[in-house]
Amino acid sequence: MALFGIRFDFRNPPHAGTTMTERYRAALDMVEWADQLGFVAVTLSEHHGSADGYLPSPLTMAAAFAARSEQIRINVAAIVPSFHDPLRLAEDIAVVDCLSGGRLDIVLTNGYVESEFTMFDRELAERPKRTSSAVHTLRKAWTGESFDHDGRTVRITPPPHQPGGPAITLGGSSEPAARRAARIGDGFLPSSPPLWDHYRDECAKLGKPDPGPYMGGDTSFFHVSTEPDADWDRIAPYAMHEVNAYGEWMAAAGTSGIGGYESIADPDALRQTGQYRVITPDELVVELKAKGEYGFAMFHPLMGGIPPELGWQSLRLFETEVLPRL
Repeated sequence: MALFGIRFDFRNPPHAGTTMTERYRAALDMVEWADQLGFVAVTLSEHHGSADGYLPSPLTMAAAFAARSEQIRINVAAIVPSFHDPLRLAEDIAVVDCLSGGRLDIVLTNGYVESEFTMFDRELAERPKRTSSAVHTLRKAWTGESFDHDGRTVRITPPPHQPGGPAITLGGSSEPAARRAARIGDGFLPSSPPLWDHYRDECAKLGKPDPGPYMGGDTSFFHVSTEPDADWDRIAPYAMHEVNAYGEWMAAAGTSGIGGYESIADPDALRQTGQYRVITPDELVVELKAKGEYGFAMFHPLMGGIPPELGWQSLRLFETEVLPRL
């Protein structure tokens, strides 16, 4: 049987017509629903100062998800260490890990949106150093023992539920980031699959176990519908908002096109890329069966500001018309 995940970033542009409170509450209900259906993971992301309200506090939301679920793993992908005091970050992660009973996974990444670094008075050039320092600090903090931090003796309590704390995966969009993940991380989440080869090569050079071929997914979106053409017209404004919001950030960072995000002016052209799809239950069943026992599908029901009732339409069709046939 295929595996399923669900993700949220909480973009809420004006044309969505929903309040952020409504969007947060809908996500809590959706996570509870996903947990009951056996979804394996819920993923949250972090951005700051975004005009559309993109989630700035993923650990706060992760705590809320933990309180509304029992089994699903909670993956914060990703946290940008440059924007956080490492000791406070260690405390917050430990508390959420305890609250969830050890269901928390984290990804740390360097970040790429220049306005966010300006907001927090951080230098872009310091990103790799701050990320590496955060990894070492978190690991020492989660032992529960006292340690030296910038010339001070400190101790972080309580320790996480998971002994030694959650695994620390590193994200990245460059060869140096991939090799850094092999050296100091517990895993690697590349923004582009070819980067995995650098990670795997560095693991071999270090004498670490071969992580094997890349098994990750992508950032594509699908919405389940019995009327794909009509629902594409409903989905398109939100897909256009997401792809162009990410596209603008990535163009400014010099990484346009990575992860499938590149500014597009025409909804029909966007539909042609296949990055955003509206598909029938029958089509999703065929796709998932073709992927075999370990196929994976990631739902993004509130993508780009999709109103909750439209997101629920897709989820309910999956529950009633897809899942029973797998």
